[in-house]
Amino acid sequence: MNTRFIDTFVTLAQLRSFRATARALHATPAAISLRIKSLEAELQTELIDRASKEFRLTAHAEYLLGHAKAVVDATRRLQSAARKESAVRGRLRLGVIESVVHSWLAQYMRELNANYPELEIDLAVDMSHVLERRLRARELDLVIQVEGIDSNEIVSEALAIYPVHWIAKKGLLDTRKEGLTQRLLQTPILTFGRGTAPQRMLEEIVAKMANLAAIPLEQTRITCSPSVAAIVQLVRDGYGVAAIPSLFVAGLLDSGEFIELPVQPVPPSIIVSMCLHSNAEMLVHAAANTARLSCANYCAQIAPRYIEAVH
Repeated sequence: MNTRFIDTFVTLAQLRSFRATARALHATPAAISLRIKSLEAELQTELIDRASKEFRLTAHAEYLLGHAKAVVDATRRLQSAARKESAVRGRLRLGVIESVVHSWLAQYMRELNANYPELEIDLAVDMSHVLERRLRARELDLVIQVEGIDSNEIVSEALAIYPVHWIAKKGLLDTRKEGLTQRLLQTPILTFGRGTAPQRMLEEIVAKMANLAAIPLEQTRITCSPSVAAIVQLVRDGYGVAAIPSLFVAGLLDSGEFIELPVQPVPPSIIVSMCLHSNAEMLVHAAANTARLSCANYCAQIAPRYIEAVH
């Protein structure tokens, strides 16, 4: 729909004269009449009561006038915003989970610095539920966490999928022998911090696996840690098996020091999402767009075997 025609309708309703409207909009009366007829055809309704000797809007036009004014006002606000200085500057309060730290955060920060040199960044690294609470309290402007946030005031967008596997030090469990699942369940299982979505899902999987393997649930041991580095070191020391994305140990898998255990079911993938307030400032949207591109580039170029971009 041509917003110029809507603007013409609003102006005509105010001035109540085709000639006066033509002068105000620097057009001819014939052009104004043509715009109104085109708008009527698109709306499939008559706006001008042409049976009246005096200028008069139809009842339906009077009803639509408020909506038309809202469209015109919104268009003018959009044009005004577009004319504002485009430089992105100010302070961005960014919160990310550690999974992002161990993947594409460095690339993201480099691109933010290159694209927006006047942007200052305050970085917070924490668990998803803490980041969500701080975003809701407007202590953070943009967060990248596990899963989105269910809120009318917050926009959530999935960025990447991190497939999770059973990771162990080579030789810890003999994959050639039968009963691998039973032996895994009798080994400490390492996962993310307690209360996180991956930890809760792992608890459910372990309970089902233990039930199928006829192993008392109290005999299973799940060790939770918010530190990916700590989990990786414990696996390296032979402490237990980790349920983490293979991305975090790609080098150790490639070298043969770590292996992926062929145990089913595989823990569900981690979906990393970006969340920001729906009325966020331009600098936040600029940072969000850079995050979207940085994550996609990382997935496509650096770690296509271990991470998948949503877009």
